[in-house]
Amino acid sequence: MKYNNMLLVFTGNGKGKTTAALGNALRLLGAGKQALMVQFIKGPWESGEHKSAERLSPDFKIVKTGKGFVGILGDTLPIEEHKKAAEEGLALTKKEIASGKYHLLILDEVHNAVSLDLLPLSYLLAFLDYAKGKVEYIITTGRDSPKEVIDRADLVTEMKTIKHPFDKGKVAEKGLDF
Repeated sequence: MKYNNMLLVFTGNGKGKTTAALGNALRLLGAGKQALMVQFIKGPWESGEHKSAERLSPDFKIVKTGKGFVGILGDTLPIEEHKKAAEEGLALTKKEIASGKYHLLILDEVHNAVSLDLLPLSYLLAFLDYAKGKVEYIITTGRDSPKEVIDRADLVTEMKTIKHPFDKGKVAEKGLDF
């Protein structure tokens, strides 16, 4: 099935990019359609969104392709492993959307994968060209969206931090932050 797709970009240093994408997925599911989220950085740990997607299956699927945060929070993996995971994630995404099953595709933290040099920008741009006509909507998330992605987008929202509990030393909370 061919679609005239729309590209939505959620970027910025504030909290809420993934959450906004998940809200769009929830709306889409309510319209009787199907969604796929591919997470490029988030590692194998358990998250609330992943557990929820299991309950919403087969209409909503989340695939974690990342190896975890890169170079922070005790990450000891060689950068090559993170790069390989990002490239494999994009290849897996291409295969998944070729099925024609999904109406919405979310590339979660893909901007971070590009800014950390895990995924060449040219690969992402070529993928976005490929995905046109394969899904109705594509959402990309992450800090530091490349200008080239913003230029292609139909909608861009920047999340800006005004205040965050982390600034006072609070750690992420299960159910709210992951």
